[in-house]
Amino acid sequence: MRAVYFDEFGALPDVREVDDPVPSAGGVVVAVEATGLCRSDWHGWQGHDSGIPLPHVPGHELVGVIDAVGPDVRRFRVGQRVTVPFVCACGDCPECASGNAQVCRNQTQPGFTHWGSYAERVALHHADVNLIAVPDDLDAGAAALLGCRFATSYRGLVHQAAVQPGETLVVVGCGGVGLSAVMIGRALAATVVAVDISADALDAARRAGASHTLNSAGLADDEVVRRLVELTDGGAQVSMDALGREQTVAIGIRSLATRGRHVQVGLLAADPRLPLGAVIAKELTVFGSHGMAAADYPELLAMVLDGRLRPQDLVSRRITLDEAPAALVAMSANGTAVAPAGVTLIEVQPDAGALRQPAAARRRVRA
Repeated sequence: MRAVYFDEFGALPDVREVDDPVPSAGGVVVAVEATGLCRSDWHGWQGHDSGIPLPHVPGHELVGVIDAVGPDVRRFRVGQRVTVPFVCACGDCPECASGNAQVCRNQTQPGFTHWGSYAERVALHHADVNLIAVPDDLDAGAAALLGCRFATSYRGLVHQAAVQPGETLVVVGCGGVGLSAVMIGRALAATVVAVDISADALDAARRAGASHTLNSAGLADDEVVRRLVELTDGGAQVSMDALGREQTVAIGIRSLATRGRHVQVGLLAADPRLPLGAVIAKELTVFGSHGMAAADYPELLAMVLDGRLRPQDLVSRRITLDEAPAALVAMSANGTAVAPAGVTLIEVQPDAGALRQPAAARRRVRA
């Protein structure tokens, strides 16, 4: 199969022929229809995750069609169209038993613990616990984005911070995760204020439902916080840092009203210093949010299917697998990841109908 491959962190990836994966006893192999270009993939490529073995194939946010199943799989069959949380749970540990599979102690993550979805096929483990069936007619962008950024934002805002109608939400960073949070906040009837240094990203935030935007380019942090407090009439009830820098974490926390809730989803290359004085004095709550368990997906998928959420509207660019290495490299600037305005979708094998042919027939056609 063809896959995006690198054998050194930070080195230029390329597309090459590699061996096909085989399913584990309880796992499946999925023929990848599309996969998202995510900031987390950039972190992995840069070597910020110590658990990634080399050589490696990145990618964790996907939709595709089951190509092969292991002998212990009971709930899924070849030919089904599926997505999967980026955290694949074991189904047996105490975290899974308590309904918190997103922090499973035995978790696997495609694109991190093993080869991922920047490839024609990807292996996924513990299929009966982790796979989510998606309708055949759901846009590939909408289906793929459910695996990471939409689920992460949804759980952070709904299950962690419990955003209520009429509350004010500040979203710092309007890449894919931030725009997902803006759209979800709007669907929850919150008033959303979006912050970014890019005019294009803020335009995308307005289209996603932000009531107010703040371009923080060139502004001192104190001025950004002052303007946010003014825009939110004394401070927001909820904030989310969707970028992952010490500066943006602090802005999110400092923009909160008394007893406000901050949600941290942006990944950081190193642990930041936090404004804990404000946390103590205002009795603020800081939540982490790390994906979402497959069992919790039905409520999110229902909002997508009835049109309250439209993840596909965030897809601003669709590229081929051959274009993926350059797109990943293009995210780099001064040692950090620069998220493009909107979401980039890698269309690996976009003909989902053809993927439902028996594997042997597909390979004969390719040959």
